[in-house]
Amino acid sequence: MNQPFTVSVKNLSDGNELHIVDIESITSDLKNCIDSKLIKICEGNVSTDLQLVKNRVIKFLTTKKGSTTELGAIAEFFIHLYLNQIGFEPQFLYLNLEEGSIKKGFDGYYSHIEEEWILESKSGSISTSGISHISKVKESYTDLEEKLAGNVKNNPWRNAYNHANLRDVGATDTVLGNIKALSDMYASGIFQDIAEFNIIPGSTIFLDGNWESSNIAEIETEINNEVSNFSFKKVCIICVTKRSRDLFWDYLNQTT
Repeated sequence: MNQPFTVSVKNLSDGNELHIVDIESITSDLKNCIDSKLIKICEGNVSTDLQLVKNRVIKFLTTKKGSTTELGAIAEFFIHLYLNQIGFEPQFLYLNLEEGSIKKGFDGYYSHIEEEWILESKSGSISTSGISHISKVKESYTDLEEKLAGNVKNNPWRNAYNHANLRDVGATDTVLGNIKALSDMYASGIFQDIAEFNIIPGSTIFLDGNWESSNIAEIETEINNEVSNFSFKKVCIICVTKRSRDLFWDYLNQTT
């Protein structure tokens, strides 16, 4: 398969990375990529019919049509798709264990080269006043920091464990043990410092149909200026610019 994404990878300090991804259209290579990854992202390591999985995603998104939840779910899917494509292994399912929801505590929990990573994804429309990739990356970072510090109602580690513990996800005993220990500490009131974790703050901006390629130099400068204010063990920042939410609908509505 050819490279399905238009992407520019920039090095940040200490070997950390910024990935700037443009999605102007669903090219044949990107369609093939989605076809090859959709089942794994949504259902795990199972053998099932691609059209059935498409139908499940359509059913979920239809109930959220026109909402910020729809926008966030589509944005999150393409970040999962990109991470899967570059070798990150999901330790969760895109859709929640209950129908009609994508809430998983964290937006994503991954393993990559014997390390574990936590994803948080924020998105919005270009029509929103003041929107920028740096503002969404900062939102994602702050959300992760708050969850790890215990400043949310529910235990995010418990939901992460429930996902990772599914047979079809295929998480290793080491990953399961790590998440379970963190869940137990959270339940006991022992919270975590974001500086101890590998994090993936994600940003997606939808251009509402009017395409303009990312200003790579501007995004890189803004991220470099801000990343020194973040705490982390390692960081991989992903900024996605997407022409419209309709691109995913167009893919889903194509009969397999």
